[in-house]
Amino acid sequence: MTRRIVRTSIQLGALTCIVFLLLFILDDRFRVLPDAIHNALPAHTPGFVITDITLATCSSLNLLSSCKLDAQKWHRVEKDLYLNKGWLNHAYIHIERKKESELVETDRVILDVKVGRLDPVTSEKNQGAERWESRSGGIWLKRTSKRHASDSVKAITAVDVLFGADAVEARPGWEILDQPILLSNPGDNQEARLTVRRGPHVPIERPTVRVNKDGKFKILQVADLHLSTGLGVCRDAEPAGHNGGKCDADVRTLEFLGSVLDSENPDLVVLSGDQVNGETAPDAQSAVFKFAEMFIKRSIPFATIFGNHDDEGSLGRLALMQLTQSLPWSLSLPGPSSVEGVGNYYVEVLSRSKSTSHSALTLYFLDTHGYSPDERQFRGYDWIKKSQIDWFKSTAQNLKNSPAHQGYHHIRMNMAFIHIPLPEYRTQEDIVQGSGTFAEPPTAPGFNSGFKQALVEENVLAVSCGHDHVNDYCALSKDPKPDLWMCYAGGSGFGGYGGYSHVIKGGYHRRVRIFEFDMDDASIKTWKRLEYGERDKRIDEMIIAQGGSAVAP
Repeated sequence: MTRRIVRTSIQLGALTCIVFLLLFILDDRFRVLPDAIHNALPAHTPGFVITDITLATCSSLNLLSSCKLDAQKWHRVEKDLYLNKGWLNHAYIHIERKKESELVETDRVILDVKVGRLDPVTSEKNQGAERWESRSGGIWLKRTSKRHASDSVKAITAVDVLFGADAVEARPGWEILDQPILLSNPGDNQEARLTVRRGPHVPIERPTVRVNKDGKFKILQVADLHLSTGLGVCRDAEPAGHNGGKCDADVRTLEFLGSVLDSENPDLVVLSGDQVNGETAPDAQSAVFKFAEMFIKRSIPFATIFGNHDDEGSLGRLALMQLTQSLPWSLSLPGPSSVEGVGNYYVEVLSRSKSTSHSALTLYFLDTHGYSPDERQFRGYDWIKKSQIDWFKSTAQNLKNSPAHQGYHHIRMNMAFIHIPLPEYRTQEDIVQGSGTFAEPPTAPGFNSGFKQALVEENVLAVSCGHDHVNDYCALSKDPKPDLWMCYAGGSGFGGYGGYSHVIKGGYHRRVRIFEFDMDDASIKTWKRLEYGERDKRIDEMIIAQGGSAVAP
């Protein structure tokens, strides 16, 4: 009887340990954090300064260790420095912050942060009175007890974590540290890097886009970047064996994008979905900053919509849009909450005269969602919903009657951007192909909600999508009168698939599409630029609208 009691007690004790272990893992590794928590730290609270930073590590095998410090004192940055890839190891950055008005003489405010194995004082010319203080993870802090260190001077006022050897900072006033945080048993996780902001939050103003003095307006459409957290791994790189077979996906993708930005000098960049490759982006924020930083440093406005992969990483659609919306030069908006999806909005391109706010061109952006909500009946992908179509039609009608539109006395034009193609893209026998390659069956939704007809009724001249990487054609319905051009941009990112050998001879080169509007003759011209081969040439150049109407090829 005694042996049975002892055996039962041992079993219960073992079961209790397992339960505690599972609770710990579920809490710190597998939980899905709300979008608000993911973005909790970067939001600045005016008047706060950072007084300390520390690193908390824990192990799934040690029930006594914890990655949570006293919440009354410490604020945790909700990003596991192992990116949740460490089955045993976890680590989190914690900060201590105080209001300036509550600082006392004994409080020490952080003036500088560095990461490294050696005391930074050994490499400093002007050491100053403050000494560097060591923290775990190779973090060094320079703090001062002077109460004048404040939001408006040199004090550190916010701290965040980004990941990857190629991580960049896109927010004004922020700087990313050169060296990654030093972790024990790092494994194959991406480098975790501290990024800090000095001084107050810099307010962001939504840019105004306007037709140039020569009457032209150029849009660069970038589809399917498929950026990762870190350098990324190339898929279907062309030409095969290029650069000795070495190909870091994001590095090559962004180098291509940068070269097109510098050569084409667009007035607006439209990112038409799958900017983030969710499966390889455990920190989506790091991926977003990589493309946004390119536009910000060139002072080019940009607008985004989402594809079916963007929200498969660490951030949901709304959090991604809020993050993108908060960046300089961003025109992105979540759209009305009463309309299904995130990213249903429009952008007005104003006339060349800076003395007026009249609209010469309206660009519509709609969320095509992800995967079919009814796989039994309609396999594949989701469709544009009735609430979106109703919003689009009422918005178009209201704009048409607005002073901004009524006051423009030339021919106005309209265009739309989506990610997943409309069902009308699919029926090749019903379209007239202008230029480009029809290389894979369009993966349009199985259900046709009628958005194409709504576009025609509201005088939209062209719609352009992404999603099918190796399709890059523009096509027109075989109607007696040309109505709507349906274009593909072609995939631009090496993190996504790049062709089918049985369809595309010699492989598929990544590309982007440009639309140039000429308001003087109400025309639209389009062409593409290649990543490799005829890189400095325009290819498949054609006119798709003239006199404010779609024209046949």
